[in-house]
Amino acid sequence: MNDHNWLVGQFEAHRNHLQTVAYRMLGSLSEADDAVQESWIRLSRTDTREVKNMGGWLTTIVSRVCLDMLRTRKSRREELTLANVPEPVNSHQDESNPEHETLLADSVGLAMLMVLGNLNPAERISFVLHDIFALSFSEIAPIIGRNEVAARQLASRARRRVQGAKETADSEEFKRKRELVDAFLAASRSGDFEKLLAVLDPDVVLRQDPAFPPVAAWPIVHGAEAVAKGFAGRAQGARPMLVNGSVGVIVAPRGQMLFVLELKIVDGKITEIEMIADQARVRQLDLAEMKDG
Repeated sequence: MNDHNWLVGQFEAHRNHLQTVAYRMLGSLSEADDAVQESWIRLSRTDTREVKNMGGWLTTIVSRVCLDMLRTRKSRREELTLANVPEPVNSHQDESNPEHETLLADSVGLAMLMVLGNLNPAERISFVLHDIFALSFSEIAPIIGRNEVAARQLASRARRRVQGAKETADSEEFKRKRELVDAFLAASRSGDFEKLLAVLDPDVVLRQDPAFPPVAAWPIVHGAEAVAKGFAGRAQGARPMLVNGSVGVIVAPRGQMLFVLELKIVDGKITEIEMIADQARVRQLDLAEMKDG
């Protein structure tokens, strides 16, 4: 019992660190919790007498668990719900640590979210462990089943993509697009027809997806007035979302994903809106959550 209590104490001492590692890799607080729990199960079944660095050992274990989860997620290709979209940390359960959740939220920046879905599992693990948690490539290589040179190349490739995304996220153009989409959604929710017209190009085209039955009879809508009428008062379950690295919209009332809107913006106006409701097409999109504001 004393050994068990000691093991529990060791694990609890590292829990926040493990949750941070898992969240950075998975982009989902609920999946990070699952990974941490699985790490505890593996720890409880292991003879730890030869473990000299418990923190390092647990980091390795949770990383392997996350790698397995990422590979399973990729191969399973489940029906998309909001559980598959990287989650912002903005609430806590009764037993959780609010301060730690705030740190988690800050630890996953917009740039990382912009490439999260495009990094393959080995790239993500290599990048997160080396660039965020300062593990050496000699430590990372056995976790991902590659040699040190390959691990270094994977991390470098991921780093370039994250840096490119950061430059995009920090650009004035990206910020203006986000503000335009926010204004579009606000006007849609309130039913403000004039404000909708103000953000839409006069020749805007809306391509609706027949996979969403309510709009199947009108696959293409032309012109700002017609498009504005279709959106006025009908965006209650919509919010901004990164769609393939650009600002778009996901419509998910009560947490049930209905469709995604890809937006084309030219000269400060929305010129094209494409609705994607077909699950096979949605699964091909790179979706990532954005913090408000």
